[in-house]
Amino acid sequence: MRKYFEFDKHGTNYRTEIIAGITTFLAMAYILAVNPSILSGAGLPPELAEKFPPATAVFTATALAAAIGSLLMGFIGKLPIGQAPGMGLNAFFAFTAVLAMGIPWQQALAGVFLSCTLFLILSLTGVRTKIIDAIPASLKHATTAGIGLFIAFLGLKNAGIIVGSEATLVAMGHLSFKEGMDAAQILAVKNALLTIFGLVVTGILFARKVNAAVFIGLLTTAVAGIIFGIVQMPTHVFSAPPSLAPTFGVAFNYLFDPSIIFSKEMLIIVFTFLFVDFFDATGTLLGVCNQAGLLKDGKLDNPGRAFGTDAAAGMVGAILGTSTTTAYVESSAGVAAGGKTGLTAVTVGVMFLLSLFLFPVLSVVTSAVTAPALIIVGVLMASSLKHIEWDKMEEALPAFLTMLTMPLSSSIAAGIASGFIFYPVLKVCKGKGREVHPAMYVLFVVFVIYFIWLRD
Repeated sequence: MRKYFEFDKHGTNYRTEIIAGITTFLAMAYILAVNPSILSGAGLPPELAEKFPPATAVFTATALAAAIGSLLMGFIGKLPIGQAPGMGLNAFFAFTAVLAMGIPWQQALAGVFLSCTLFLILSLTGVRTKIIDAIPASLKHATTAGIGLFIAFLGLKNAGIIVGSEATLVAMGHLSFKEGMDAAQILAVKNALLTIFGLVVTGILFARKVNAAVFIGLLTTAVAGIIFGIVQMPTHVFSAPPSLAPTFGVAFNYLFDPSIIFSKEMLIIVFTFLFVDFFDATGTLLGVCNQAGLLKDGKLDNPGRAFGTDAAAGMVGAILGTSTTTAYVESSAGVAAGGKTGLTAVTVGVMFLLSLFLFPVLSVVTSAVTAPALIIVGVLMASSLKHIEWDKMEEALPAFLTMLTMPLSSSIAAGIASGFIFYPVLKVCKGKGREVHPAMYVLFVVFVIYFIWLRD
């Protein structure tokens, strides 16, 4: 195992990789609750909720898709990156494809399968690698930093430290108790304070260079939450996984009907899933691998394996009954804990398998508990900004827009698109158009079309 994952080359060991894998899993574990809620239409009126798959089956599909995807990434891709059904893509699946467009959820799963199949072809033929090699270094570093800001913002928002505001879009949440607060407001303040406590603890551990600081910080925060009654102890430990029968393989019922496959609605679904996953997953893979020091001259070793397993995981997820399975930015938490090899991802996969039976225990891993890890990791990933040539506006502006747009739009793909549009324009106006790879001009046109005609 040490030889297969090249421990000596990466300067790591079993303990570090396993702790990193558990840390990544804890940062990703929320998807086990969130994905079934979104894909089942939870909270919608009964007449609308019946248009969605059952939450119980989606939970099992989510856990299995995350487990298989992470195991594939670990054993074949050999990267410390966990995979699971992606946020954003699941919302598009439920609220656009099923609810707005009126497409049966079974047919939408077929669209996911087709998009991931095309994704796999692009990966195995090297097209995806060529596109990535064409991306300038400044935009790669900006992508890393942008993802860091994005997940830090998610941590602050999930903890209630940053809240929505009609006047300013976002504002600082309540951090102190006041008279007249109801139970929900009091709990929100407690969650915010718990996150701040965890952030201080984790920050101190990092400052003192304690190994596995993120993991220790997560555990400490969870224990503190239980002690002060903010996090509830689980009522039981074990439970049998729900049946997968309602969702397993239903996508195949639509894959052999040309009138459905080549319909306008299906083409829109396939293109959107492919487009968003291509750049979200690519940005995540490059960003996390850059943080782990696994890029050489801005490139991955054997990128076809990583990209191929990423696409294959999406196909498996569609068969099981969930929206697109993809690489997770929360993997950066495990990298921060020392993960550098595929054993980290394998550990994530094993944990997701165990979660099929131990889901009640995951109730202690609340958003307030994981938020400190996401914020700290954001700090670490933002360090990539030092590699950008800020004194050259043709490099600085596209990088800045890439970095800034991600958290403000809640979309990694939108951030990448912004940078890709401005970079060739500024280079041409600077008289350096020949320095831009031809693929960047093609992507410029694609992104402009996407923003003007297709994004809605």
